[in-house]
Amino acid sequence: MGGFFGVASKNECVLELFYGVDYHSHLGTRRGGMATYGKGGFNRAIHNIENSPFRTKFDRDVSEMKGNLGIGCISDFEPQPLLIQSRLGSFAITTVGKVNNYDELLEQLYSREHSHFQEMTNGQINVTELVAALICEKDSILEGIRYVQEVVDGSMNLLLMTKDGIYAARDRYGRMPIVLGCKEGAYCVSFESHAYINLGYIDYRELGPSEVVFITPEGVTTLVEPGDKMRICSFLWVYYGYPTSSYEGVNVEEMRYKCGSMLAKRDGDSVHPDIVAGVPDSGTAHAIGYANESGIPYARPFIKYTPTWPRSFMPTDQSQRNLIARMKLIPVHALIENKKLLLIDDSIVRGTQLRETTEFLYQSGAKEVHVRPACPPIIYGCKFLNFSRSKSEMDLITRQVIRKREGENCPDEVLKEYTNPCSCRYAQMIEDLRREQNFTTLRYHRLDDLLASIGIEPCKVCTYCFNGEE
Repeated sequence: MGGFFGVASKNECVLELFYGVDYHSHLGTRRGGMATYGKGGFNRAIHNIENSPFRTKFDRDVSEMKGNLGIGCISDFEPQPLLIQSRLGSFAITTVGKVNNYDELLEQLYSREHSHFQEMTNGQINVTELVAALICEKDSILEGIRYVQEVVDGSMNLLLMTKDGIYAARDRYGRMPIVLGCKEGAYCVSFESHAYINLGYIDYRELGPSEVVFITPEGVTTLVEPGDKMRICSFLWVYYGYPTSSYEGVNVEEMRYKCGSMLAKRDGDSVHPDIVAGVPDSGTAHAIGYANESGIPYARPFIKYTPTWPRSFMPTDQSQRNLIARMKLIPVHALIENKKLLLIDDSIVRGTQLRETTEFLYQSGAKEVHVRPACPPIIYGCKFLNFSRSKSEMDLITRQVIRKREGENCPDEVLKEYTNPCSCRYAQMIEDLRREQNFTTLRYHRLDDLLASIGIEPCKVCTYCFNGEE
């Protein structure tokens, strides 16, 4: 996925930019970058952060870069921010989003302007460079940003920095967040709301869907008013978001407690585990909520070894991801042997890692392993965020199970039945998953309970990956 941070200050902002970007490191581990503007003009630094944390790669840059304006990012894909020289002037740009009509937009640019782009090593064009080219098709930066919001199929959040200030634009339906902070003499813009608190900023406000603002050290000017339709990603609360962040006024950690509580209420007296545990880290708060509601003790039967291991889903190779998942979770045999465990994970995507986790719990002496994913079954691949590296919906364990029952070409109306927790097909799918994964019992979070846990109007929340509804 990715995240970004920007600062417009009356004073030097490089150190604040550095720490603000670093607070987005949970959103990606491939590339990090910062760009600033000051008396010496534009400066930029980009580093590979696959093997070292962001902060260790940018120590030297922090001492060398200067400026009172700055933007930076953590990216799971293309290197950025980019510095662009164009007929609209020079600017730096960074983006977070997903462009489904990438090939179509690229072909349009080639046909109209005979554009050329730098090709990356994977043969693709940098999406941020593509967005910059689309912006430069128009007569002003603002017109260009609005054009991008209109033509991109998917989602597109962006920060664009000129010598005068920073444009911030939220994607058309607000599928991802952008929040503003302020303090005396400075304003900041961030993907995550927690990123600026320790820098002395206070919450200013969130941008609405498709809203565009211009940020200077003196203030924030709204250039395009918010749209009236929002579909913010529900998975931000379930998994992506850092516990200290809030989206649309709803804190991630608190939402996860509610999630766990509702899972416990659905279970009622149907299971009797000895302990409740969360798969570190994103399952932990859900598990605490379950334990608080049920009265069953919360414990940590395995510990995540965080000093050196990166997040497990980031390496491109699946076998490497699986190995890292095994290496970083260390069992506590005293809390596993002869115990009945109830395990909460944020989700089940491919199922590989959770199955291996379950197996090592059994190998460590667990009597039972009950599994409670903190979201509904993921049936559809996300069209709006770079949620995972899967290239096909058939990588999803749910779709593999459905294919075994329905064949290669499952009709849409039949597929819809598998999203309904009251249908026979849903019950069959859950039982197939339970047997395949070797769980004692399996119960997913219901979609209505998930929406209640979030607590904002359901029509404002994107649930496409669960029910296929945009």
